[in-house]
Amino acid sequence: MVGNTYLLCRIVDTIEDAAELSAQTKQSLSALFLDAVLEKTPVESFVEPCLEALKNYSNPDEIDLIANTPTVLRILHTCSSNDQQAVSRCVSIMSEGMSFFHGKQNQAGLQDLAEFEKYCYVVAGVVGELLTTIFSNHSRAFERALVGHENLAIAFGQALQMTNILKDSPEDKARGVSWKPMNVSQAELLKIAYQKLQDSLQYILLIPKEEQGMRRFCFLAFGLAVMTLSKIAQRKEFDSKDEVKLSKSAVMKFYGFTKIAVKSDVLMKAFFYLNSRSLIK
Repeated sequence: MVGNTYLLCRIVDTIEDAAELSAQTKQSLSALFLDAVLEKTPVESFVEPCLEALKNYSNPDEIDLIANTPTVLRILHTCSSNDQQAVSRCVSIMSEGMSFFHGKQNQAGLQDLAEFEKYCYVVAGVVGELLTTIFSNHSRAFERALVGHENLAIAFGQALQMTNILKDSPEDKARGVSWKPMNVSQAELLKIAYQKLQDSLQYILLIPKEEQGMRRFCFLAFGLAVMTLSKIAQRKEFDSKDEVKLSKSAVMKFYGFTKIAVKSDVLMKAFFYLNSRSLIK
């Protein structure tokens, strides 16, 4: 279910990432995709114009994903009605939200922190909400633990998106786009990201220890974000995301560490403490 959801969100991201498409074309394709997910129109009414619009797109894997949208949706429709409703809600908010922001693309950046928070919500915070629904449908213990802490799910998604925005900012700038808020320094953004990561860790700690798959899934994404932001904080300025990209060996070492760490709240807290100090200097 989670893997299928990732593919659906990746389709939306592919449309957003296509620098050769105008804002109007992106909005049109996003609307067609949403209609296909909601079963308002045949999926081919999205796939065919999308493939035509992306005929010069440089990533063959993402083109293949677009072409296989019918398969992804068929898998979605084998899931429980509760999970399908949650996915439809997520894709609706994400598609409509991205369509709104397609029209606001510029090199100066987003208007303020409030708009930045909204962008991070529609792109990733809503995915945190979706994961929470799926996890809660699977684990009633997690559902009970989350009562009163629902906003932590949004922070989890937003923290991951803030990491992507900061990491990708040189490439975005090169194509005339910035998703960072105007008049807010990188140091300030890193401090905000740190706060989101604090909430993210609290979210992960609410997942029952017996649900190690859920814990590990979230802690892996969380940890990679922490380590990436730490590299960004230490470099201060960089001209390419490759300069702050984690090495394959670092990723694999952390992947191995997650097997042990998710069994211990203390280990996860220690990892965060040791690897996030540069974010608040």
